[in-house]
Amino acid sequence: MTKQKEELEHRLKLRNIKLSDYDDIRDIMVSIYKDQGGAWTRQELKNQIKAFPEGQICIEDNGKVVAAALSLVVDYSKFGDNHTYDQITGFGKFDTHDNEGDTLYGTDVFVHKEYRGMRLGRRLYDARKELCENLNLRSIIAGGRIPGYSKYYDQMTPRKYIDLVKSKEIFDPVLSFQLANEFHVRKVITKYLPEDTDSRAYATLLEWINIYYEKDEKLIGNKKSIVRLGLVQWKMRRFNNVDDLMQQVEFFVDTVSGYKSDFCLLPEFFNAPLLAEFNDMDASEAIRNLADYTDEIVTRMRDLALSYNVNIIAGSMPEYDGKKLRNVSYLCRRDGTIDKQYKLHITPDEQSYWGLQGGNGIKVFDTDAGKIGILICYDVEFPELGRILAEQEMDILFVPFWTDTKNAFLRVNTCAKARAVENECYVAITGSVGNLPRVENMDIQYSQAAIYSPSDFSFPHDATVAQASENAETTIVADVDLDLLTKQRKAGSVRNLEQRRLDLYSVQLKKKK
Repeated sequence: MTKQKEELEHRLKLRNIKLSDYDDIRDIMVSIYKDQGGAWTRQELKNQIKAFPEGQICIEDNGKVVAAALSLVVDYSKFGDNHTYDQITGFGKFDTHDNEGDTLYGTDVFVHKEYRGMRLGRRLYDARKELCENLNLRSIIAGGRIPGYSKYYDQMTPRKYIDLVKSKEIFDPVLSFQLANEFHVRKVITKYLPEDTDSRAYATLLEWINIYYEKDEKLIGNKKSIVRLGLVQWKMRRFNNVDDLMQQVEFFVDTVSGYKSDFCLLPEFFNAPLLAEFNDMDASEAIRNLADYTDEIVTRMRDLALSYNVNIIAGSMPEYDGKKLRNVSYLCRRDGTIDKQYKLHITPDEQSYWGLQGGNGIKVFDTDAGKIGILICYDVEFPELGRILAEQEMDILFVPFWTDTKNAFLRVNTCAKARAVENECYVAITGSVGNLPRVENMDIQYSQAAIYSPSDFSFPHDATVAQASENAETTIVADVDLDLLTKQRKAGSVRNLEQRRLDLYSVQLKKKK
């Protein structure tokens, strides 16, 4: 390799600033800030490195510093939004740095003029974000210059100028870059840098929120990031009594618990084999008799949840109060508490054969492994319900279903995939397989259990976390990462929840009168 070629070859390295870098940093600052005070002195840079060495970052090329970013940690409540640059930096001494603070404050970012266009500023911003996350700080805040405003100050207010930059009607060399790096403008401040004539002494107060910030870290009992799901693809078979049924349930609960699952999901009407006991009755009478077993099964499910340390979504079962017959899914938490979700939409077949009626409410359930929602079978085909749950910060949607034919299954399956994408959540579905001779309206089954995710770079390429074989009794055990949902909602390629046009439409659950 020739000497000339070696000189042209870039060798970029991101690292922390050393005092020996001062001459390179001074040269860059003088060329950029000659009208705004020039460069830090060597002593000031020494003080900044001593106060917070981790926050002083640079990029070198072949040993020469070509870009840098400086920052400190502050207790932001001591300064508030109306601070000046000199106040928050201690006039450049960084004696305002507070190791117990909650905010990473960005003081400077600068790039050598010959390296403009190489996106080095973006690398420095990304490094700052990583530092903020690793230090578990609430956010990054910075005062931003708006040098392009000098061309428009006699035509519009700073706020109007900022709005036009946001909508890309105007390009500002500083603000446009900061907005592109996920910062938002909290407010306009005045006299932040009085010598900044290009910005007319105005500045933007910018903030980047650390979505992973945890205010109170605990040694145990923290919110889980990785959640393990266990899905049971259940085979319909004859059971002589509830004891036989629960023996099979316990087998599967034991199985998924053995893999340390946080949840065990059973299908809709998993207890339907007990209908065989009433096969001499009319279908509507038989299902009401089956409902007599529901309380006992729920109690035994709760005991299994406790003894096997797993949250159980008990598929669904009929519930009859003497006036109304409903289809209900019980959540039996491993702390011993119980909740339930009624099926809201009743299929024409369920109505005509059994006289089922829909419930009147829907909510998100808090668990020790995230916020979950439950939609029983047909309910997942109504996108409004998933959106209502997503607005309550649901992480995982569980869908116990029962379908007889493949086309019926495909309706549930396709809609489940859509709910995962549009609501930026995980969706777990499972049904039953096999057949039940001599049980009217429950004779054949079709299922392929699965776990679906949003469709973006952080998730599986086909948005399928796991999938069972069709029509075979089996289980799925797979992990889902809740932190990826947080990342998706704030920084995904598309952000379905964040970018809804709430000025045009909304989805609301009416209160039942």
